[in-house]
Amino acid sequence: MNADTTGPHVVVAGGGITGLAAAHRLALAGHRVTLLEADARLGGKLLAGEIAGAPVDLGAESLLARRPEAIALARAVGLGDRLRAPATTTASVWSRGTLVPMPKGHVMGVPGDARAVEDLLSEEGVRRIAADLDLPPTEIGDDIAIGAYVAARMGHEVVDRLVEPLLGGVYAGDAHRISMKAAVPALFEAARAHPTLTAAVRAVQRAGAAVPADAAGAATGLGGSVFVGVEGGVGTLPGAVADAVRAAGGEILPNAPVTALRRTGATGWQVVSGDRVLTADAVVLATPAGPAAALLAEHAPAAARELGAIEYASMALVTLAFRRSEMPDLTGSGFLVPPVDGHTIKASTFSSRKWRWVADAAPDLFVLRTSVGRHGEEEQVHREDADLVAASLKDLAAATGLGARPVATTVTRWPGGLPQYPIGHLARVARIREAVAGLPGLRIAGAAYDGVGVPACVASAHRAADEIIATSETAAPGAGHSS
Repeated sequence: MNADTTGPHVVVAGGGITGLAAAHRLALAGHRVTLLEADARLGGKLLAGEIAGAPVDLGAESLLARRPEAIALARAVGLGDRLRAPATTTASVWSRGTLVPMPKGHVMGVPGDARAVEDLLSEEGVRRIAADLDLPPTEIGDDIAIGAYVAARMGHEVVDRLVEPLLGGVYAGDAHRISMKAAVPALFEAARAHPTLTAAVRAVQRAGAAVPADAAGAATGLGGSVFVGVEGGVGTLPGAVADAVRAAGGEILPNAPVTALRRTGATGWQVVSGDRVLTADAVVLATPAGPAAALLAEHAPAAARELGAIEYASMALVTLAFRRSEMPDLTGSGFLVPPVDGHTIKASTFSSRKWRWVADAAPDLFVLRTSVGRHGEEEQVHREDADLVAASLKDLAAATGLGARPVATTVTRWPGGLPQYPIGHLARVARIREAVAGLPGLRIAGAAYDGVGVPACVASAHRAADEIIATSETAAPGAGHSS
């Protein structure tokens, strides 16, 4: 690593995984990097913790293996030997009071064969799916809400019982508002090219089958697992990236919110953080949309308006530890909950079943977690800890027969944690990027733009960093930074 970097100075605003990944990319390219994080803690929605002595993730818990960016970053910062496939990926849906195995043969809950969901849906619901084959083609246009489109083609029941809980786990949103183009792009493109939704799903499935089953595993060395975790928690990734940034000569300053941006000359910037003023050749804004909008209001008002219109959903995670000897026989990795049934929790993960490292660290305990909160349900997230724990236990008892009392509980709230991707989201992002492109030496990155998963955030960070690297290769370094 080069700890004596003399290249252009780049300030990164935001110390979540996006900002850290951008700082890492820039530092390795020989740039002088200063990362400013408003909070005392780095990592954003990635947070490693413990409960009753057992290590757990209190935020995002896995990395999508079919995208290479996050796994490559983990390897680059020394976590390659701690990457782990789940011990089990068998999940269920808690529907109409019964745990039903998650159907196979679907694309984000949309089945390619009505028979695949016979155990989950009513007979009428199954017949309605099959009716898709007899319907005339649907005009999709530039974008469409996935819930509305699927309901029109296959009926509301498949949306309520399968699409909604799956999308809710990713976006904490409403399937009838979520953009199919943004959330399930492969299905969107296939639906535009095929006369029925069934044909579109089968085309996506064929495209996936054309890739060797272990293609993801070949890249990860972890078999064909769709998701990958990190021993000790995905929440350990930010710290490892931060260490790598420092080793490459970068500076990381917590408790340092960016309060203003000022232009200096044709391409330079001054970044204000409290009483500190840093002079930079370039800036990466890796903050949520709201703070980014405030910082860009003077310099790119059109981008600021668009950023200000991006909505966020809040959620809470309730982590519970039980004596293993008091637990019923819970199998699989957990279950999803259709919101139509009116329960509080939207999902539960059986951490001690899903991640072998959790079970090995606390063999006498059984750790699980529930998630609460969707877009428009802010009141759920702000309930007292005891209320959220009690609601979780009530739903767990109804779903699984769990009657044991936890030996420890932890409630982790993520206010404004998940940006929403409604119809037209990608067009909005394109307008934002077009407006920001007029600001030399400034780029944006994060979950608000290109996807909410960790790999998508890393890819967004790399895109911003690479554009700055490309434009600064022939530019002379600026004046550095002063305080």
